[in-house]
Amino acid sequence: MLRYIIRRSIGVVAILIVISIITFAIFFAYPSNPALNACGKGCNPDRLAAIEKKLGIDKPVFFAWPPSDSQYGKFVAGLFVGRDFEGGGSTERCSAPCLGFSFATDQPVRPALMARLPVTFSIAIGAAVMWLVFGVSAGILSALKKGTVFDRTAMGIALGGVSLPSYFTALIALYLVCYRLRWLDYPTYVNFSDDPLNWAKNLLLPWITLAFLFAALYARLTRANMLETMGEDYIRTARAKGLPESRVIAKHGLRAALTPIVTIFGLDLGGLLGGAILTESVYGLPGLGTAALQAITKSDQPTILGVTLIAAFFIVMANLIVDVLYAFVDPKVSYS
Repeated sequence: MLRYIIRRSIGVVAILIVISIITFAIFFAYPSNPALNACGKGCNPDRLAAIEKKLGIDKPVFFAWPPSDSQYGKFVAGLFVGRDFEGGGSTERCSAPCLGFSFATDQPVRPALMARLPVTFSIAIGAAVMWLVFGVSAGILSALKKGTVFDRTAMGIALGGVSLPSYFTALIALYLVCYRLRWLDYPTYVNFSDDPLNWAKNLLLPWITLAFLFAALYARLTRANMLETMGEDYIRTARAKGLPESRVIAKHGLRAALTPIVTIFGLDLGGLLGGAILTESVYGLPGLGTAALQAITKSDQPTILGVTLIAAFFIVMANLIVDVLYAFVDPKVSYS
């Protein structure tokens, strides 16, 4: 197991390097010059050159000698040891891991994104707990009560949840809960350490919005997996041996049916930790998704690159954790 984890960890590093190269090429190798946006109307060649030097885009993107003189080389070095940005007769230090300075705000990218990470983390974790509890439970009950009113009703609601986009659900929830019924105030983010109850109260609608979409997917997938698993020969053998039905379901049926659930849960949670763009935007929550949307509208490449790398990190780490969990969820899986 340990050797497998080490091999996969090396693979994670390699994947992140490849993602950083591709993303860097997309955002920094295209013809337009981001320094022109910061130069303003009274732009002249000297001012433009000074801005390019401060932004670090006066060097070749990839190919330079030594490699550390290229834009990508300086970016990678900044991730591990930090880097200096020169401009206007002064030098600004960006400590490691350095993601550069925002083209829009001229502020370090990493501290700005780290300040937003707790918002996205709170939304993702709370929603994940809700959709796992309700989605998996509904799927199991629907499989055990196949063809009943409960099964048809639950799967009908699940079909509706899958069909409705998250931004539409968020807008309906805001209109009904906050505007018409006034059960809750409009969501604003409150730090958990300051007021846990108010933190949960303000995130309840975003949690429900995301959980409604994902719980519907998980309910349908769990139902399909349970129906397939409960029809296997070893389930009939367990029943023939006289095992209690609850043990047959929990130990033999559910455990085997959970393997694909664990897979998609790791991917879904990793993606959400990289930013739930639509949900955060509709509710006006200052998370990574909102930062990414604002950066895209302003062509703020360093911020976009930072969000992309953070999202990629969470996704590949979630995949690593899921692969390790396979050995505990499915006894047929082993790593040597």
